[in-house]
Parts: sequence; structure tokens; C-alpha cells
Amino acid sequence: MLITLEGIDGSGKTTAWEALHDTYPDAVFTREPTTSWYGEAVRRSLADDDADPLADLFLFTADHADHLSRVVRPALDAGKLVVSDRYSDSRYAYQGAALSGVVDRPVEYVRGIHVPFTRPPDATIYLDVDPQVGAERAGTNDKFERAGYLAAVRENYERLIGYEPERFVRVDGERSPEAVVESVEAAVERLLDSAGDGVREN
Repeated sequence: MLITLEGIDGSGKTTAWEALHDTYPDAVFTREPTTSWYGEAVRRSLADDDADPLADLFLFTADHADHLSRVVRPALDAGKLVVSDRYSDSRYAYQGAALSGVVDRPVEYVRGIHVPFTRPPDATIYLDVDPQVGAERAGTNDKFERAGYLAAVRENYERLIGYEPERFVRVDGERSPEAVVESVEAAVERLLDSAGDGVREN
């Protein structure tokens, strides 16, 4: 089973992902961008304020393809639980916002690139926070500008949830870290208990 954790910057998803390591020691924990050289290229591009958003998208896409072939698919084939901190939905939400005005229907454009090769998650836990809260937690220098961008990202996440409401589990990320972790752990437990024969085959 592939479970992903998603949310805007400052939502607390990485803290929850780290907490799950102790609860599920036999699971495969991974994240995007990855630690591969593809992921390093993504990070270098993100640090460049002048990077082209389409170039960013295709760097992310290459990292995702490598992640699938090197980590995700082998682990699923071995019957492992895979938990990823960010995955394809981050691309749809973030690059969809970055490409606004560059391509028509950017979220659908990014999804269309991924559909032929990606492996969709079986379930996605979405940690929801207000964009202003996310910007403040992320400690960005320009909180107003960042909050505006995160608002667009959040809108894209809501669009994705509208497409596949049965895949997403919404968690209120504005509570204490302990409460958020507890909710995420409970959600994962429910998902695993109810998976059974209904889990999508790889």
C-alpha cells in the first residue's frame, strides 16, 4: 500500500511522517524531492529565483520517475507499506500554481504529464492549514508574498480532493503537533485496517 502525506509548507506533514517511523518500523519511508542526483537538481533549481517554472516541472518529473523505479515500485512489489512525504499531488498543486499564466489549465497540464507513468497513491493524508499560518511556520522572509502563493497551492489541493474525495483523509494541521501526529497515526491505522482486497494492485 502506498500512503502519501501532503499539505502546504508549514502544515506539519514532515513531523507526522517522522513520527510514523516508530509506529511502522518495517515500512519504507521515502520523500520527494528524493536524495538522488535528480532530487539534488530539483533543490538547486528551487534555490534559483530565476529558474523557469517549466524547467522546474520537468526536473521534478524526472525525480518522480526515478523515485518510482528505484524505490516505490520495488517496495510495493515486495509487499511493503510505503509512506511518502510529498508525492505527485505536490507537483500538481505547487507546479500548478507556479505555471499559472504560463500554460492553460496548469493543474490538468501537470497531471496529464504524469498519468502515463505514475503510480497513484492508495490513500493520501492531507494536512490542512491556513496559508498565513503555513507561511509563518515556514519562517519565510516575505510572509505576505509566500502566503499568497500558498493560497493558490491550497486551492489546487482542494481541486485535487474534489477529483478524488475517496482517496484523501483531511487532518486539521493547525492543532498542536501532538494532536496532529495522533490524528495521522489513527488515519494510517484505519487505512491499513480497511485496505484488504480493495487496495489497488501495482
